[in-house]
Amino acid sequence: MRVGTFVLAAQFPGQGHREPLHRAVSTAEAAERAGLDSVWLAEHHFVPYGVCPSAATLAGLLLGRTRRITVGTAVSVLTTAHPVALGEQAALLHLASGGRFTLGVGRGGPWVDLEVFGTDPAAFDAGFPESLDLLLRWLREPSVAGTGPRHRFREVPVVPRPDELDGCPGPPVVVACTSPGTVRLAARHGLPMLLGMHCGDAEKAEMVDLWRRTALAQGHPPEAVAAAGHVSAGVVQIGDTRADAVELLLKTMPGWFRQGLGAHRTYDGSPRRMRDPYEYTELLCRLHPVGPQKLCADRLAATAERTGITRFALLAEGSGDLDTTVENVARLGGDVLPELA
Repeated sequence: MRVGTFVLAAQFPGQGHREPLHRAVSTAEAAERAGLDSVWLAEHHFVPYGVCPSAATLAGLLLGRTRRITVGTAVSVLTTAHPVALGEQAALLHLASGGRFTLGVGRGGPWVDLEVFGTDPAAFDAGFPESLDLLLRWLREPSVAGTGPRHRFREVPVVPRPDELDGCPGPPVVVACTSPGTVRLAARHGLPMLLGMHCGDAEKAEMVDLWRRTALAQGHPPEAVAAAGHVSAGVVQIGDTRADAVELLLKTMPGWFRQGLGAHRTYDGSPRRMRDPYEYTELLCRLHPVGPQKLCADRLAATAERTGITRFALLAEGSGDLDTTVENVARLGGDVLPELA
């Protein structure tokens, strides 16, 4: 089982922008000290839900601050980025880090981001498969031409070539999946999924089964399908009792959700119903490892058994406090991982 931490650089009420970014860097450094497998970095624009606007840029900083741990984006928003520019960044980080970078990509949302970055709802919907295909060709071929309706350009060489690292053809790519259509798209390419923290085990198991059936139908080898390496996002808070851990998150996370998620503005100005912040926090506490170390280990093991997923990206910054977050990460590595072993 491979357990990592999921870093949003969340801006809690009363905090500025520098504090969550400092906490994000400290969390990654703590994760390496704690023996965790990976750090996954979120990307958001124009909202305090997360103040990192470029997961790839922050990944570059953290790869330079660490020596062993892998660093991935969860995710780089492909809808508002040019696939070639993102592919160049991924190749650079892959080669410079000696293969410790993973590129996670996703659609993002129908937010005002589309207007600001000069894209539109069509890029969010129908344009995503074309962008993903172009990105993958950039990471796998020596030269690439843009042949789709959104990206058209003459053939150019790929520089730097990500396949020049011995024993590693290029950076691994994962796709954030929230709908059956995206699950099928990832499966057609044989790419593992990143599944969100709002999903329970039953829903994740259904998505894994759909991915498996689609990948096999596309002719991907059964052994590769079985070893896909999907990633389950979640929340972790380790406490002496479950009541203590839940109480801590119920004091902090609803305010963050209310401020952060409530700041989203849609592309067309239409209203969107936001989850009740308190109920959403309660849901996350029920779904994920929140409580004493044995309970946390059992919860992760149960998810792995029910879904077949053995890679985890766990949000440890739910307290909003630097010292509490670093301690939480240390306990995840020092207390929970031995229980899993």
